[in-house]
Amino acid sequence: MRYFVNFLLFPTLLFSNLLQKTIDTAPPYATLKLQEGIYEGNIRITKPLTIEGINDKVIIKGDAKGSVISIRSSFVILKKLHITNSGIDMQKIDAAVSMRQVQNCEVRDCNISDVLYGIDMDRVSSSVIADNYITTKENTLPLRANALKLYYAHHNIIQANKIENVRDVTLNYSHHNLFKKNIFIGNRFATHLSLSNNNTFISNIYRYNSVAMMFMGAQNTKVIGNEILSSNGAAGIGVMIGGISNFVFKNNRVSFNAKALYIQGQEKAKGMKRYIIGNELSYNGEAFHFHASIKDNTITNNKIFANINDVVKDAGKNFETSNIVEYNYWDRYEGFDKDRDGIGDTSFRVYQYADQLWHYNHKVKFFYASPVMTLLNFLSQLAPFIEPNLIMEDRKPIFRSF
Repeated sequence: MRYFVNFLLFPTLLFSNLLQKTIDTAPPYATLKLQEGIYEGNIRITKPLTIEGINDKVIIKGDAKGSVISIRSSFVILKKLHITNSGIDMQKIDAAVSMRQVQNCEVRDCNISDVLYGIDMDRVSSSVIADNYITTKENTLPLRANALKLYYAHHNIIQANKIENVRDVTLNYSHHNLFKKNIFIGNRFATHLSLSNNNTFISNIYRYNSVAMMFMGAQNTKVIGNEILSSNGAAGIGVMIGGISNFVFKNNRVSFNAKALYIQGQEKAKGMKRYIIGNELSYNGEAFHFHASIKDNTITNNKIFANINDVVKDAGKNFETSNIVEYNYWDRYEGFDKDRDGIGDTSFRVYQYADQLWHYNHKVKFFYASPVMTLLNFLSQLAPFIEPNLIMEDRKPIFRSF
């Protein structure tokens, strides 16, 4: 039987950890409504319970040791709380909220700051993390920790959160999760998936991260309708893709990055791996950067314009017949459309000319766009002194997109 009991709780200095004592004595499924003030943290919840702040001035403050709130029961809800001052032990994963082996929990409309980890989701399923602001301690980047850490966490919804100035958001062995309408600003790896399958990312915004999205060993992933802008730092990568299968990247905007899409192919892998459809890749240093083979890609109906380089390859084989590349708009296309069907009369081809020199000696790239490299590239196209590499061919380029 469920009990619905409301407790109206006021902060006090007369009793040690009044909040923990109230949690311990409350019946399952009770609701604790907290008045504004500072409550002692390091609380542990072992029964279904709701803790809700009456306004945004309700603070649960840890003692700088361990996690501020530890959830060890399913059906726990945290709402309208400011959670702060966790410990700093990386090994113990000190967090604002530590969740372990639970399901059907919620953390909603909370402000999480001055903590090591934000929310640690260890074997958590069917739970909701929504409408929160999450940042971590203002350490140097190597000493920061993750805003969200999902480990064997399945069927969760991460929605409408703002995650700022943290190290990473990670998913390890975590499947069937939905990330929707979140904002990621100024992080290292804003979302990093490893050996995690069937995850979906819809309508998220990424800005000023070192790497916005990284997918390593992910199957059946969907990335739809996101904005991936202005990745900076040493990497400056919008999306890094490696060791994946059945990856759908559709209707996204990827702009103002050093590398929009960094794709690591596998020489021995077989079967279609990446579906890159209907995206805008614009104003990047490189729209496509391929490491190893250029194979098993479907690249269609994209708008590719105003990039310094459209396609770059740094190792491995050249363009293979397993690719399907067609109906893309390329602003560098120099062909005609005599029958006015909107499709170029000839293929759009990307070759490597003098830029092959970069792969023999990376220091040569220092001279990129210098007069001598521009002259070498022009002479190579006019009268190639070495056979150029074909690294991309769109057989049906869109003649005009705008």
